[in-house]
Amino acid sequence: MAGKIVTFGEIMLRLAPEGYYRFVQAEKYGATYGGGEANVAVSLANYGLDAAFVTKLPKHEIGQAGVNSLRRFGVDTSFIARGGDRVGIYYLEKGASQRPSKVIYDRAGSSIATATSEDFDWNKIFEGVEWFHFTGITPALGDNVAEICIEACKAAKERNITVSCDLNYRNKLWSKEKAGQVMTELCQYVDVCIANEEDASDVFGIKASDTDVTTGKVNKEGYIEVAKKLADTFHFSKVAITLRESLSANDNNWSAMLYTGNEAFFSKTYKMHIVDRVGGGDSFGGGLIYACVNNYDPQSTIEFAVAASCLKHSIEGDFNMVSVDEVKKLAGGDASGRVQR
Repeated sequence: MAGKIVTFGEIMLRLAPEGYYRFVQAEKYGATYGGGEANVAVSLANYGLDAAFVTKLPKHEIGQAGVNSLRRFGVDTSFIARGGDRVGIYYLEKGASQRPSKVIYDRAGSSIATATSEDFDWNKIFEGVEWFHFTGITPALGDNVAEICIEACKAAKERNITVSCDLNYRNKLWSKEKAGQVMTELCQYVDVCIANEEDASDVFGIKASDTDVTTGKVNKEGYIEVAKKLADTFHFSKVAITLRESLSANDNNWSAMLYTGNEAFFSKTYKMHIVDRVGGGDSFGGGLIYACVNNYDPQSTIEFAVAASCLKHSIEGDFNMVSVDEVKKLAGGDASGRVQR
């Protein structure tokens, strides 16, 4: 049985108009919770693993509702620090056809953004832990949070815990220059790097040749070179890159590559009709971690991660509410979507 997995980051209140209404049309908003590392923890708990999410949330009822949203899926919330004044919010307007989705953040001054090192006892948190995961969103919340990330990574390395990081560059949170500085330091402690077709370029200036994400053109061979440069620079044991070909807001081709230091493994490509793409990358990370801790071979690992993420694009909300069996069925070739009776 795989050991415990800990993820660290911010969980936010997501407010979204109904269906495909625009912000300026909306008269009511649906309220759910989500956030990069929280989404990964939910995926792993749904797969039957022992997953804990670490953050800081206010003691009031809105903070408690965030805790409860994780508990209902079996995520361990016992290391969530309580305090501060607010839960970060993000507003999501779902795109359709050629109109892209839009996210507006209202997260300044959230509890996790004002956290200090004293809020987290990593010696206690990492007892019996096999894997630690964070994303580039978390250190972008402030220099104090970046410092907490470094402390967590150092504590993980002292215990030989595998560390994974999804680069997840967000230009609304910090500049490319600042991201490059901070992530260069953090990546010294990372074993498994996850990125999309833009992250490596945005954060480290490492570009894939003959690729244009705005036109949906992806050159797979160029990403082998990107993964090799990342692995050589930071000594990653694995680099996983998701490859999204955006045909429209609703229709994408979805695949990924896993680089293991000497060989690249490409998944099959799925033609997706999207219900909700937020959390798609996180569901890929969750699938990848699950496959790695269960010692899947590289091809099976990337197929499982991509199939998990493909299914997430069909589910409303941030969380990927699928089982291992459902992922395996899709990864094994059953993509018909026929009714199962």
